[in-house]
Amino acid sequence: MFDNLTERLTQSLKKIRGQGRLTEANIQDTLREVRMALLEADVALPVVKDFIEQVKDRALGQDVQSSLSPGQSFIKIVNEELIRVMGNAHEKLNLATQPPAVILMAGLQGAGKTTSVAKLAKWLKENERKSVVVVSADVYRPAAIEQLKTLAAEVGADFFPSDPSEKPIDIARNALEHARKRYKDVLIIDTAGRLGVDEAMMAEIQQLHREMKPIETLFVVDAMTGQDAANTAKAFGDALPLTGVILTKTDGDARGGAALSVRHITGTPIKFLGVGEKTAALERFHPDRIASRILGMGDMLSLIEEAERTIDKTKAEKLAKKIQKGKAFNLVDYYDQLQQLKNMGGLSAMMDKLPGMGNVPQNIKEKVNDNEWQRQIVMIDSMTRKERLDPDLINTSRKERIARGAGSNLQEVNKMLKQFDQMQKMMKKLKGGNLMNMMRGAKGNMGRNMNFRGM
Repeated sequence: MFDNLTERLTQSLKKIRGQGRLTEANIQDTLREVRMALLEADVALPVVKDFIEQVKDRALGQDVQSSLSPGQSFIKIVNEELIRVMGNAHEKLNLATQPPAVILMAGLQGAGKTTSVAKLAKWLKENERKSVVVVSADVYRPAAIEQLKTLAAEVGADFFPSDPSEKPIDIARNALEHARKRYKDVLIIDTAGRLGVDEAMMAEIQQLHREMKPIETLFVVDAMTGQDAANTAKAFGDALPLTGVILTKTDGDARGGAALSVRHITGTPIKFLGVGEKTAALERFHPDRIASRILGMGDMLSLIEEAERTIDKTKAEKLAKKIQKGKAFNLVDYYDQLQQLKNMGGLSAMMDKLPGMGNVPQNIKEKVNDNEWQRQIVMIDSMTRKERLDPDLINTSRKERIARGAGSNLQEVNKMLKQFDQMQKMMKKLKGGNLMNMMRGAKGNMGRNMNFRGM
């Protein structure tokens, strides 16, 4: 996400970093490029105009800190204005009501609404420790009810059955009664989507809203539609009192126009990002962290939180103790690390959260292939247990056997073993510390204020 915008902005801002002072002339040139970068990212024109005006006014108004150079101050202003446009701070789900808290999901067909229902149910179970019921009131799309049933089983949510012959309002009422009787914390209602905004659709969902009185009404919208996402959200917001937005398919959106437009156009906060197809691929939306990603400074806090959530802590602690005792890092350990990387979505999913990625050319980023990690996992699966525990045993004839078993070749096996050797050397350097504790320490040391000196 934001790849194109990050690349353009970092190139534009390079020119002003070394300036001894800010003048209307050098600011104007940079802002012209920033404006073009935002428009090419499909950010809505009113948002671009407001953003550029605010940055210019603050920069020329000498809104600078004495501890920073003028160029650094300008970048700091750009960062703060990006945060302002997206909503200043993360807004949490409001569940402060007599259970069950009702969450109504709205959106167009194809936006990923049903999948988002399952993702949100999983997120509430794992992060808020809530018991969740899900129900489909979409009686128009034949596979919608069955799809939600399958997803609910996958995430461990209680599925309330419905039938296309029933009225949506009756389905919702019955589901609420079911949730009350079973003392559930949250009821999530999946509503019908359409290919476009129409009166019948709005009338139906307005009736559902009046009857169910949801504490959260979330609009699900496809990030890849750019500024149209904001316009569609506004149309729904005019008909319904929306409390938040879930921006889906952000992993396929290299522009980022929707994230920068939705809050400004609708006044409704983005609460979550859908970052992949898996049910675990849902992230809370933090404007400050997203601004950091856009400016190529990464998002280490989100990366660390993701690691803490997905890494097997027992295995991590066991490996840390092993390394501390000076024991060798072997292919069994390497296999576990590859599995952990896979669980975090692979390297490509982590790239925009790593600092400095804005300076990496797009053609280099595109060469990152997560299938390589899967191939390495298959190669290690083709080894004997003795070989995994003692990699020194692996001679040429063993490599050839491993390659045949993995459907690969000798060159690929050699490449994998070379990468393992590099990881082994890195682990020796970590001998003095526990990896999980190091990550927690890094998270604790990251203050809210960013350091713009090194940018």
